[in-house]
Amino acid sequence: MNITNAISKFFKFEELNTNLKTELVAGLTTFATLAYIMIVIPNILGGIGMPQGAVTSTIIYMAFVGCMLMGLIANRPFAVAPLLAEYVFLAYTVVPMFGEGEWQKAFGAVVIAAITLFVLTICNVRAWLVNCLPACLKFAFTAGLGLYLAFVGLKGAGIINVTDNLTIGNFWDINTLLAIAGILIIGILMSKGVKVAMLAGLIGVTILSFLCGQSTLPESFVSAPASLAPVFLKADVAGVLNIESLPIIFIILVLMFVDTMGTMIGVSAKAGFLDEKGNLPNIKRAMLCDSTATVISSSLCAITSGVYVESTTGVQAGGRSGLTAVVTGCLFLTGLFFTPVFAIIPSAACNAVLVIIGILMMSNIKMINFEDMSEGIPSALMIFLMSFSSNIGVAVACGFVLYPVMKLIAGKGKELNIPVWILFVASCIFFALYKF
Repeated sequence: MNITNAISKFFKFEELNTNLKTELVAGLTTFATLAYIMIVIPNILGGIGMPQGAVTSTIIYMAFVGCMLMGLIANRPFAVAPLLAEYVFLAYTVVPMFGEGEWQKAFGAVVIAAITLFVLTICNVRAWLVNCLPACLKFAFTAGLGLYLAFVGLKGAGIINVTDNLTIGNFWDINTLLAIAGILIIGILMSKGVKVAMLAGLIGVTILSFLCGQSTLPESFVSAPASLAPVFLKADVAGVLNIESLPIIFIILVLMFVDTMGTMIGVSAKAGFLDEKGNLPNIKRAMLCDSTATVISSSLCAITSGVYVESTTGVQAGGRSGLTAVVTGCLFLTGLFFTPVFAIIPSAACNAVLVIIGILMMSNIKMINFEDMSEGIPSALMIFLMSFSSNIGVAVACGFVLYPVMKLIAGKGKELNIPVWILFVASCIFFALYKF
């Protein structure tokens, strides 16, 4: 048996109606659309005092591990990497709760939540809870998180100004103009169906930044991989073993539950993997892969690893087996040697990406039935609070409390299940312990 036949048999090419060439192209396509996370995430975490070189290495290693686990164990073409939206939440919401620069405590909370998620996955509780969550709250969570990301991107770009009041920014500021250019470049390319629009936008804004004299070339374009020592086992778990930290740990856990599941199901639908009931066969294996990657990443001060929606580009290119994910993971490793190049990407470009991703995530809002007030009110308030208060924890807990209350008032108590009441009680405890 030659190596091609061995690969074909291992990844079940015949059963999945695919071939080696298609899988290789799909893996390359997914990587090209997802490469921007190696640039954007370190840029965000650099703002809270974390060493960008070490963060870049962490993101790359965890993308590699996550993709390999998903490809080799679950045999799914899903790209698994630390999730951008949750990094934004951690940097702009969680870290300020502990105090400026206290990122070690923030990741201590991540470690506890990650281990809890892993245990719940092994015990089948995770799949049970997520599958029973009301669809409107899942859509509201994604849409609200998208609006929050767009708000953070607009604020960082200077397009809006947040002081005592929310006002319009200075459109003649060079960094604001660069961000606007980035939004337009990415938006136009996406409207034309260009799969690498995000990456092209980052490169385009960087070139404009050089032409405007806002950026300078690095001393070297290639370097040895940055050491993980500044972040390895630096999470302060002991610092969050107290009652005051429980609400933060709870909401990080909820984010891990909802965020990872929604994307996995969405990508599976695109690939035609769902059964007649809309469920993903052998979902526990896929969930075990992302929860294992999350536990490993938390030891490196990285947040939840989950399936990226960009995996759909690989699926659309024909990827059906785990080899697509394996190829994507291996390509991520090449980024280890180009850290100096990533460092020259201006923040304006990264903020433009956040705005576009926020717009994409908000598309789920059309799936919410606002005609039914028992679903519309909890969903709307969850979305509003996420963006207007910049407090995702309170927003999600509010949705979990209001949903069963509104259903009971509307005389639709029969639609409620045990997981909804579990989340209702947990959210009430969250509010009781939360320091307003």
